[in-house]
Amino acid sequence: MNFRPGGRPGRGTIAGKFEQLHGPTWLVALVTYGGWLALTYEHARVPLPVLAVLGGCVIALHGSLQHETIHGHPAGPAWVGRLLGAPPLSLWLPYEIYRDTHRRHHATHRLTDPAHDPEAPFAQVVGGRGGMARFLRATQRTVLGRLVLGPPVTIGLFLAGQVRAVLLPGHRRAWMLHLLALVAIFAWLTQVAHLSLGTYLLVFVYPGTSLTLLRSFVEHRVDERPERRTTVVEAGLFFRLLFLNNNLHVAHHAAPRAPWFELPRLWAAQRGAVIERAPDLVHPGYWMVMRQRLVSDLQTKERS
Repeated sequence: MNFRPGGRPGRGTIAGKFEQLHGPTWLVALVTYGGWLALTYEHARVPLPVLAVLGGCVIALHGSLQHETIHGHPAGPAWVGRLLGAPPLSLWLPYEIYRDTHRRHHATHRLTDPAHDPEAPFAQVVGGRGGMARFLRATQRTVLGRLVLGPPVTIGLFLAGQVRAVLLPGHRRAWMLHLLALVAIFAWLTQVAHLSLGTYLLVFVYPGTSLTLLRSFVEHRVDERPERRTTVVEAGLFFRLLFLNNNLHVAHHAAPRAPWFELPRLWAAQRGAVIERAPDLVHPGYWMVMRQRLVSDLQTKERS
């Protein structure tokens, strides 16, 4: 499918100029990093449950911002986007590796196939018939399992896979840059904000990773037909902003160079055709997804 922006603000208007300069993305970056600095520095004044909600949202939003920079946003020199997305607020994922795997994910025509797609659904990646493998696959096919056990499972499997991959020149460089950036992050957390690493992992990294895994829960699915492997979640304002419209995943894959603030217009142009062809590709919000699949894998074809 080819998307064409429709109904966008005129370039002569203030809104049009703001978008032309990628102002929305710069605003997101300001909110993300400003919010992270404020929350970590003032963490002692914020009740722990509130800190976990806000901290998780900041980490998830930062992941969405990183995703934008990987696709060439904001407009300008490539080094600007890389610098904007590089700080490893989630601690565990080197930016250079994320950028490489995500670009390969978009380059392949065999989505969800682990032999070709580095971001294949969890159940496709974890093979084996042992009890532990079956348990992991079962938990990650439910929303509750994805939110509660997903962070340690996802992070653990990624780090385990990096033990051998780090010997590759590209990975070695990525990890060196990542470790250097972590020094700055740890210095801020421990020496300036006086926030322990354990607390940061608990109230920032864990809930932030959970929210990100909620986004990815149904965005791709295993299907014999390639055109049915990418879905859309028509989320409310909160999740749309948190995920920077990446919930409109059909639109994103059809026009991966489009900035996040154009995706709603692109999706609106194709929504009718997609629903007519395959209505089950469109989910009416994350709350509905959670209600349907909280503790059971109701849609057996969706092996997310």
